[in-house]
Amino acid sequence: MFEFGRDLRKLFEKARESDDLGWLELIGADLVEAEARREAIDAGRVSCTQPFAGWMRASALWREHARRTGRRTSLDRAASAASDASRHTTTPDQTAAAAIESGEIHLLRFDLFGGPEKLTAALADVQSLTAERPATRASAAALHARLTARRARLSGEPSVMLDAAALLDAAVHGARGMPQTMGDDLRLDRASLSLEAGVARRDGRLLDQAGRDLRVLVEAASPDYRPLTRARALALAGAGRMALARLARNEAATEQGRALFDAAADQFNPDHSPLDWVAVQLAQTPGETPLLSLAQAETLTREPGLVLGALTRERRLAAEADLAEDVGDIAALVGLETIVRQRLLARASQPVDWAADQIVMARLAMARGRLMGVEPRAIGLMLAEAMETARECGAPALVERAMLAMPEKEMGVRG
Repeated sequence: MFEFGRDLRKLFEKARESDDLGWLELIGADLVEAEARREAIDAGRVSCTQPFAGWMRASALWREHARRTGRRTSLDRAASAASDASRHTTTPDQTAAAAIESGEIHLLRFDLFGGPEKLTAALADVQSLTAERPATRASAAALHARLTARRARLSGEPSVMLDAAALLDAAVHGARGMPQTMGDDLRLDRASLSLEAGVARRDGRLLDQAGRDLRVLVEAASPDYRPLTRARALALAGAGRMALARLARNEAATEQGRALFDAAADQFNPDHSPLDWVAVQLAQTPGETPLLSLAQAETLTREPGLVLGALTRERRLAAEADLAEDVGDIAALVGLETIVRQRLLARASQPVDWAADQIVMARLAMARGRLMGVEPRAIGLMLAEAMETARECGAPALVERAMLAMPEKEMGVRG
């Protein structure tokens, strides 16, 4: 994304010594991987004078690569580096810092692959930490707040979400003077939680809080230095604007949401951060993302068990099913059913993928039934099983897709 001239090389050499890894946003995913490999090699040398710091840095770099690409191997390498760091601790504070890094990996593993049990394990670990330095205590508080917010969003209970928001408030306050990346992650989480609870409760105060956080992030994140943070904030703002537009049936707000998504997509290219690019595509209203973009997104998210990959594949196949139904192509629908059925049989060990494919099978059966004038069987049961599996995996977006696919008469019975 950027040319590496002499001055830029000097800038990165200096940035490599900083605790704030925000500079990584300037380089693409491939270069992040190269930096992680370099750091891990240096940390493992017998001549390394600060192995703890080296392994901690390698872990953070591998974690960032996993966050952008969804690669399970990168997440495993981050965990391995964090484990190596814990073996080189010399103070209780370093022990706590290594445990916090391990907790960050658990949180990211949940974000990428689901599994609420990861949140429970990480929360138990972080609550038992004793840190000496204020910076380590702030990091522990930030991790605790973010883990709690994830669990609150899974519960869907407004009161639980408000309690989690209070923890995020305290963590944001405690992060002042810390690396900017910590404050940015906390604000993004607080905005997401406030937005979700605000829409659910139609609470203007919570929606205003989300708007303030996102405005601060967008204004502070220059497109020249923090393109990914800016894009994440813009995409979340776009999703919020679209949700409000649907509630109010306001076409002007819908257009504003689309403009925010376009602005988010303009911040970087797919190679720079594949998962961020895919997330922007999926955040748009279903049916508005071109099939070609969905196909490209699918190629970027093929890691088995990746939640975003399952969502992408379901959206792409739903779009293909709609297209086939529109032109009355029953053969195309049957062909898609054959492909998905084979994948269902092959992926019993990946619940998230299974749930997405089950939703697709229901959509295809309903489309074929409408064209042939027959009533498909057990559609409600198929979608209910997909919904339950997605819920157990901690993938609420897939639960929502299953609910949207549910026939109206089934919804009436289940309601």
